[in-house]
Amino acid sequence: MDNDAIRDMFVSLGEVTIKRMFGGKGIYHEGRILALEVSGDILLKADAQTAPEFAAAGASQWTYAGKAKPVAMPYWSIPDAALDDPDELAKWVALAWDAALRARK
Repeated sequence: MDNDAIRDMFVSLGEVTIKRMFGGKGIYHEGRILALEVSGDILLKADAQTAPEFAAAGASQWTYAGKAKPVAMPYWSIPDAALDDPDELAKWVALAWDAALRARK
């Protein structure tokens, strides 16, 4: 996914910074990471407060194959209902930003 398309997805927050990392991209706002781009998919940050909302909306948590077992990361797919609805997407982006604010630096 190109950087302009990513910026369009996060327009409700304002300016985002995009940095290459781990074969994907980190998406930052005000110096805090709130999303990743991995293999063309945008994954939004969640935490104990917001992960249940992502799960209830049908989003899936990002995992990768660890040495002994899969490792779950605090990033979730964007719920399908938000993919074609900018207002709905803004809601999920705001939840990711809230999780980023609660996370330790």
